[in-house]
Amino acid sequence: MATLTTPELLRRVPLFEHLSDTQAVSLMGALEKKRYKRSERLVEAGQKTNMLFVILSGTANVVVTNSSGKELVLATLGAGDCIGEMSLLDNQPHSATVVTATQVDVLVLTRDGFNSCILHNAQMAVAVMRGLVKRLRKANQKIASLALLSVFGRVARYVLEMAEETPSGQLIVRKKISHAAIAREVGASREMVSKALKEFEAQGFIRKTPDGMLAITERRTKPRP
Repeated sequence: MATLTTPELLRRVPLFEHLSDTQAVSLMGALEKKRYKRSERLVEAGQKTNMLFVILSGTANVVVTNSSGKELVLATLGAGDCIGEMSLLDNQPHSATVVTATQVDVLVLTRDGFNSCILHNAQMAVAVMRGLVKRLRKANQKIASLALLSVFGRVARYVLEMAEETPSGQLIVRKKISHAAIAREVGASREMVSKALKEFEAQGFIRKTPDGMLAITERRTKPRP
């Protein structure tokens, strides 16, 4: 992955994607760089941190604990991914735990630091509001999708939304996401998600690459009725 500048990293956070370079540089003044060792917890489910983490290097796992007390990995986060952006606004506990899988370098933005920036910069506040509106629109689209599409259709849409286009035009899902995590996102059982992905692979719509990523071989995956 190419090295990203800090403004580019900030704009990968949904809340900050509409910031101008000037606004992003202004926000950088409130950031603190920290390093965490492997197996450290960045956030804990049910607890508040009031901090946003942007990963600079390394990987971290999003985990939940099942009824038997076993931790299940829902997703693996890497450089450019963010953790806890909504806690900057709503002061609510985290829904999942994030544990470092390797040594991780992060940028940390506290809620107080964020509030100080937007209180002194009205245009930055407007840019953040645009990010919130986009997030709300996506949530509304997701609700409509849950109501109107079959499980196969919802899984197909989710895979397409997670894909990135390479310079050669190939669509690749780089982030490793568990079937359980996809099931939570699309409102289905893990078994149905596994069944859908197996059928997509059998039909030639998707394939696994040698390095474990998911390649989409057709731009349009036809949902089941």
